[in-house]
Parts: sequence; structure tokens; C-alpha cells
Amino acid sequence: MAYVARLKKEYKERIIAALTEEFGYRNVMQVPKLEKIVVSRGVGAAVADKKLIDHAVDEMTMITGQKAVPTMSKKDVAAFKLRKGMPIGAKVTLRGERMYEFLDRLVTSALPRVRDFQGIKATGFDGRGNYNLGITEQIIFPEINIDKINRINGMDITFVTSAETDKEAKSLLTELGLPFKKK
Repeated sequence: MAYVARLKKEYKERIIAALTEEFGYRNVMQVPKLEKIVVSRGVGAAVADKKLIDHAVDEMTMITGQKAVPTMSKKDVAAFKLRKGMPIGAKVTLRGERMYEFLDRLVTSALPRVRDFQGIKATGFDGRGNYNLGITEQIIFPEINIDKINRINGMDITFVTSAETDKEAKSLLTELGLPFKKK
């Protein structure tokens, strides 16, 4: 029997029914689903030190379980001593089982490790059903060894859903376990 992530199984068994009841979908294919999670990190200091990109790629690979790729600058910016094509960050696009595994680890082990955690803000929706979450420290992930990091960096996590509205997307992400702040 093939392995199925816990959240994917829960989505199929419980969440589809809950969202159908809440929004009155007539077809299972109308129910919004999580399409991908993009984890990205900008490393501005990489202009001076090229090794920082390698560290960022290695850390993101450890956190997500999938090989990260360096992102390149698109144009020259003289004020930042930046040239077109220089590596300035790292990103990973997660889909399928790895996406659900990462989301499960984020919700159950990483977010509770944030200091003074009250929940995540519900203001990160873009109007098209996608949600952006900023994390200030990468050390909240248990995969990161605090003794081996050279500097504390944040990262951005984008949840891309097939939802048409922010309300549908928020319901989906709440059902998947993201702890939004209560008003």
C-alpha cells in the first residue's frame, strides 16, 4: 500500500465534506484544494559573500525535504552592487505528498516553537485565494541545528489554493490546521 500523508487523508475524508456543507458546493471538484506551497528566502548579503546562498539552499533543503534552488537577480541595481544573474535567494516549490508533510510539520512542530505565539495573521490573503506567511527565524524548524547556523534569517511561505475567494481559502487553511488569530 502506498504512503499517504496524514493531512491529505484528512482532506479527502473530512475537509471536503466540511467545506461542501459550509459553502454548498454541488460537485466535489468545486471544493478548493491546496495546490502548492512555495517557500522562499531572500539573502541580500549574498552580494558580498557567495557562501551564504549555499547555506540558505542547504537549510531550505533540510526544512522542506526537497532540493532548494538559488534565485537569480533579474536586473542590475547599482545602489546594491547587484548585477543581473547574481544569486540573491533560494526557493522551493512543494506539491503532492511533500507539500502535505511540510504543512503538517509547520503546524504541529514549527509554529508552536515561535516565541509568544498567538496565531498567524489573517491579513496575508491576496484577493485570489492565496495566503502569504512570513517567518522571522528559521530556527523554529526542528530540522535546523542551532549550533550550525551562521545567521538567523526569515522566510516567506506562500500557500497557493484553487479557492476563488479569500473566505474560501481561509476556511480551507483553517480546516488544514493553520492557527489564525481570533479577532
